[in-house]
Amino acid sequence: MGIQTSLDAIHEADRLVDSMRLADDLALDAARTGGARTIRVLRGALGSPDQLVAIAATNALAQVFDEQADVVLSDLLSSDRTFLREHAASALSQRLPRYDTVGRLIGLVVAGGFTGMVAQRTLEQWSSAAPAVVGVALEGALIGVHEPDARYRLVETLGLVRARIASRPLLTIARDRGEDEHVRVAAVSALGQRRGDQAVATVVHELARHDGYLGDVARLSAIDLSAPDEVPDGDRVHDRGVEDGPDGDHPAGRDGLTIAQLFLHADIDAGLTHAGSGDNGGIATLLVRLGDALAAGGVLPAGGASHVLDDPRVARVVTLSRGSADAAVASVHDLATRASGHVYGRVPLLSDPVSSATAWPLRVAARRGIRRVLRAAGGVDLLHLRMADVGSLAAADVARELDIPVVFTVAPDPHAVIQSLDLSGALTRETFGDVDEVEHFWFRTRLVQQLASNASHTVLFPRPELERDMRELVGIDVTSHPERHTIVPEGIDLDVVDRSVAEAAEHAAGLPATPPLAELCALLETLPPERRGLPLLVSVGRLHRVKGMATIVEAWADGPLRDRANLLLIGGDLEHPSADEREQLDLIDAIVPADRHRASGLLLPGHRPNDTVARWVAAARFGLPGLAAPRGVYVCGSLKEEFGIALLEAMGSGLLVVAPQGGGPSTYVRQGDTGWLTRTWDVDALRQAMGEALTAASLETTEARAARSRDTVERSFTIQAMARSLSGVYDTVHHDELEQREWSVSAR
Repeated sequence: MGIQTSLDAIHEADRLVDSMRLADDLALDAARTGGARTIRVLRGALGSPDQLVAIAATNALAQVFDEQADVVLSDLLSSDRTFLREHAASALSQRLPRYDTVGRLIGLVVAGGFTGMVAQRTLEQWSSAAPAVVGVALEGALIGVHEPDARYRLVETLGLVRARIASRPLLTIARDRGEDEHVRVAAVSALGQRRGDQAVATVVHELARHDGYLGDVARLSAIDLSAPDEVPDGDRVHDRGVEDGPDGDHPAGRDGLTIAQLFLHADIDAGLTHAGSGDNGGIATLLVRLGDALAAGGVLPAGGASHVLDDPRVARVVTLSRGSADAAVASVHDLATRASGHVYGRVPLLSDPVSSATAWPLRVAARRGIRRVLRAAGGVDLLHLRMADVGSLAAADVARELDIPVVFTVAPDPHAVIQSLDLSGALTRETFGDVDEVEHFWFRTRLVQQLASNASHTVLFPRPELERDMRELVGIDVTSHPERHTIVPEGIDLDVVDRSVAEAAEHAAGLPATPPLAELCALLETLPPERRGLPLLVSVGRLHRVKGMATIVEAWADGPLRDRANLLLIGGDLEHPSADEREQLDLIDAIVPADRHRASGLLLPGHRPNDTVARWVAAARFGLPGLAAPRGVYVCGSLKEEFGIALLEAMGSGLLVVAPQGGGPSTYVRQGDTGWLTRTWDVDALRQAMGEALTAASLETTEARAARSRDTVERSFTIQAMARSLSGVYDTVHHDELEQREWSVSAR
């Protein structure tokens, strides 16, 4: 196609996800045709009211190797259409360094945010070819910038200039007691990446003797300076001169694989004490349970899970999550001495906790922390990534650097969200750029494609139309190389669910309430007496727009459902809500005023530990004597749900469920039997499904349907089944990697 025809195709496509995919064709046409006319046509599209077309044109300009295209992209860094700035900054990373553009990119770094992160990535790439230009420009910018956060970003970017020209100003800032501590932290952290420089080592070790935050970061930098140049995998570790641990066992020199997995937007601990707050959602629960199951290997983990792998291939699982600098120091020493089991590595992001959507500027700190943990582990055979977030972006860089194969779980996210918003009318061509400036849909869809294409193997969730959805939403043909793709359902720990069901049933039969159930009883006692005999509609999840908690409240409050059931929403940090949580709480309060929550039957207790949540969900099935009627319903109001850990836990508890009609739930929820599938973004449709499910639950006279719900989970969706499937994937990838390395050695 010609350049104009490609632009027309983007504009005329039926759906936004189709237009985004067609942007690749536009980029190819731009590279193929080139020339003044192509630049003129693309420049003309930059002002199109179709904001998606303008974004596609910006990215296509990066493929036209002409100085005039560079000029246009440079000008876009100051565009009045602010959503184009990040795309121009990203596009320039594919170009040769331009001296007159460095200053504008630095200006974006000073401004911060997602666009600043993208500009920083481009400057980092340019510094390899032109270190003096980038380094001197950054040092000059520091003279006129005094605000600590902006100076932190400049110093962090200066630390990415690996040439010696950046060492002197970094050392000066690190030692300057008059400098803001946060800025000094940026310099000290960067010094940890400059091995082989005696002056750097002297300053870092001197600062590491100090107490406090700066001292903790200096101790981490000292660890970085002492790290080996290359981290061998488990099969090669003894050939590289790495010393054994105190008991003669080397962490990586063991039978079985070491697998690393991560989620940096949560404080993940073995007890899941933070589950449901901030971004501590189902993924945190999954990683803890899965890591335990993978690493069990015939030894019962704490908590007494009764199902372990018959043929364990994994000896150690390293789960990375965020943590403080001092916790990171402790985890490094723990990792170096633990040869088996499920261990946790802390990645200090050198920032207060932020939501995943706003965490992109923490890329550099995340990358350094991930590299440190993987090195401390002494040899990681494989890294499993699951999300298109800053953690995966940073981890992919580290895996490439350390030559660690990657398994990536591919899901149409954010593709499915874009599709849902498009269908609901909440996202249009005329608003796509403005929304993208906040949600970063374009960048995230491209990141999914890059991670999938570079992965040694991809894992897929079951979907009714998997091949079609992967092809049409994500642009991946899973039939092309089927041996590189494996469908693995997520799973839950049924032991936890079964214990919860037993406790709830015993209390309903008259036995005293266990502490978690007593806590729920106390909560229900705050309801007016006339509401204490109603069943519970319950939902568990983060307070985030994608989870649809406010939509559930609207569906319940504006109609007859409020008179039929109380609504219990479990999740969120109510004492210190994030911006996303505050947004959902404000929307909920606009529907049901805060001072009317209890009187209306709305309960918002905030997040609870995972085991407590399991007891509360089970109680919705059996009821609580004098406080809640039995036969409640679980409601998932997510815009998209790739699989649904909380949904599976509710079904395992025997509850009827309401779930999104797309994605993973439609592969295990039987419509009208074990649950109701509906358009969760449509309030009326959600309300109708909730009402029908509540009616069906009230008419049940036996436990047959509850047994079918649990059987569905037990047959295919336990954490042990998931662990067995993934263990096979990991083993296959590991052996393929060994064969490739042997072939490459023999070919030399």
